Amino acid sequence: MSVLYFDCFSGISGDMVIGALIDAGADITVLESELKKLHIEDEYELKQKKIVKNGITSTKFDVVLLNEKPHHHNHSHEHEHEHHHHNHSHEHEHEHHHHNHSHEHEHGHHHDHQHRSYRDIVQLIEAADFPEQVQDMALNIFKKIGEAEGKIHGMPLENVHFHEVGAVDSIIDIVGAAILIHDLKIGVFKSSPIPVGSGKIHIDHGVYPVPAPATLEILQGVPLMHSDVTAELTTPTGAAIIAALAEEFSNTPTMKVNNIGYGAGTKTFKDHPNVLRVMIGE
Repeated sequence: MSVLYFDCFSGISGDMVIGALIDAGADITVLESELKKLHIEDEYELKQKKIVKNGITSTKFDVVLLNEKPHHHNHSHEHEHEHHHHNHSHEHEHEHHHHNHSHEHEHGHHHDHQHRSYRDIVQLIEAADFPEQVQDMALNIFKKIGEAEGKIHGMPLENVHFHEVGAVDSIIDIVGAAILIHDLKIGVFKSSPIPVGSGKIHIDHGVYPVPAPATLEILQGVPLMHSDVTAELTTPTGAAIIAALAEEFSNTPTMKVNNIGYGAGTKTFKDHPNVLRVMIGE
């Protein structure tokens, strides 16, 4: 079994993980065909391109949401859990379109993907007939986010409704990461300490320090690293992937590196490349 080392010198997000794994040689056609098992392919399309971030060629992965019908948005009722994805430096560029788009509840539209509950997501993944490792990994990552949200908002896990995290792009990021890791036959996961960034972000409930409450909750027990970058470097999805997978946190481990991948974040910083580096070897 191969070893995967996450070198998170600029934090981590779901789309950076997928970009880095594709960059390291994971098969995007496997990703596309396996994701069809979720039966939500009419809600998204996948895009990837090579871009240069501060001199480093990396893969930028994006989930483009389809079926966004603005006349169904209702801005009158914010949801408690909507706070944690604003101003994320790495999340998909399109995510700002639906930060405050609280869809009407249960109006039966197929594209009403903003408010899948934790229970809905579990059922979606369990019904997909993925290999056992893929299913277990995806459920484990989602559980980390659900438990953090539930704790912050004082509600049981099964009552947690996801806004961004339940939106299609995050389902794709999390399930997609599990699919690609399975495809690469990785058995051991290690990571650098995690920089979360610094400064403050504006969210629905006011101005919060970085890291956002959900991100910090998910990263309990994970070593954090100081960063002078005034931005949110690590997102809840990225945090959950690391918290669920990494068994050891260290500087570059003793290993023979066979593949290297760089996954690009959305923001560009003046003094360092906003990329996630992965090393795969034994």
